[in-house]
Amino acid sequence: MWRQVPADTRQVVAVYGDDRDSPDGVVVLYEKQGETWKRTGSWPAHNGKLGWTTDHQMDDERSPVGVFTLTDAGGVLADPGSRLKYRQDDHAFASTIYWDEAHEHDFDYVIAIDYNRIKGTPPYDWSRPLGVEKGGGIWLHLDHGDGTSGCVTVPESGMRSLLRTLDPARHPVVVMGDKDRLKR
Repeated sequence: MWRQVPADTRQVVAVYGDDRDSPDGVVVLYEKQGETWKRTGSWPAHNGKLGWTTDHQMDDERSPVGVFTLTDAGGVLADPGSRLKYRQDDHAFASTIYWDEAHEHDFDYVIAIDYNRIKGTPPYDWSRPLGVEKGGGIWLHLDHGDGTSGCVTVPESGMRSLLRTLDPARHPVVVMGDKDRLKR
């Protein structure tokens, strides 16, 4: 997977789970300092309820495996100092009425993962260049304690840190998948 990271990338958010069917994972932030990659943050995480996939489909409850850019952010709450373009919108990011209390703050902060989306658009833009059947709307967002429909969740402290640290000038990417596929 490291071979897929663009040469000009200086920030990598690595997301990995223990195995391909696990919803439990870890998010680790690496930043390139000189010629060396330094680990600068780490948080517990959750990914798709059914784990990981290399062929993500709409509603498969798995997170896509791959290397994706990170260009846009937003949320219900005001910008906490994001370097990524941040769009606050309490209606577009509001949890839907059928969600329980555990999910009502999921989208207080989000970072769009550029999987099947148009860079530079709001995270909530539903344009799907690869087609609707390939899913989309894959985000880093606040953790609610269990697996997701395909997103990756991070505790609030981690989201605030990522939003304040990820810098478009450093070309951040997310490298995500289960440990076995990330080693390949």
